[in-house]
Amino acid sequence: MADFIMSHEAPIRLGFFLGILVLMALWELAAPRRALTVSKALRWGNNLALVVCNSLVLRLVFPVAALGVAVRAEASGWGLLHSLPLPGWLAVLLAVLLLDLLIYGQHVLMHKVPVLWRLHRMHHADLDFDVTTGARFHPLEIVLSMAIKMGAVLALGAPPLGVLIFEVLLNVTSMFNHGNVRIPQGADRLLRLLLVTPDMHRVHHSLVRAETDSNYGFNLPWWDRLFGTYRPQPAAGHEGMTIGIAQFREPRELWLPRLLTQPFMNPAQAGAPDTDREG
Repeated sequence: MADFIMSHEAPIRLGFFLGILVLMALWELAAPRRALTVSKALRWGNNLALVVCNSLVLRLVFPVAALGVAVRAEASGWGLLHSLPLPGWLAVLLAVLLLDLLIYGQHVLMHKVPVLWRLHRMHHADLDFDVTTGARFHPLEIVLSMAIKMGAVLALGAPPLGVLIFEVLLNVTSMFNHGNVRIPQGADRLLRLLLVTPDMHRVHHSLVRAETDSNYGFNLPWWDRLFGTYRPQPAAGHEGMTIGIAQFREPRELWLPRLLTQPFMNPAQAGAPDTDREG
């Protein structure tokens, strides 16, 4: 099973990525939630170029990544889950749940620790909110996140199948819950019981800091409710809220070279007032 998963990881992940990207793009055209404020061609071209850049960086820094660590841990019997007499399905389920909790905690830290916020704020600096925002992360944040994930996989002894399921879910749900799509209010309320919805996560991309510091979940909505970081709606409503952060409001900040240098810029260099949260 481990050999099969390793040999088919790339096509599985690429297939799900392209499939959900096309599906969400068509949904956004058919039923948009908000009017876009910036050229889609500009944002999509640079956001997707960043995805390619991140994929290359990850391949160079971590040739085997989290799945390779899981395969090695399984072969050697390392990690908590390998030491417990659990049926395979339960070990997979626990691995997915615990890794999702880890990502929630990591996301909170990205907002609370100033040096980590500098890496993460590029994700929030998008001036619109759509499917490509869900893949817009700085390469240094991607590398750090993968290192944390690999350590967690090793400590847990997460089964390779659980790691693959988690990775695919994280990718798919990130693009789904960043979608600029309209979901009927009743359906959204029901979906929020099991899944982070676009209306739930959009609050997290508000310019208002109290709203930005809420709704950290990517896959499961339960952690925000459990730890008191859940906020059901933005104060200004979804059509009235402003997306992004105060520091990077110019369209020039959407170009790839600027995205890559944003963690190293201060407000004066960005041409914005000194309103960054580090102050």
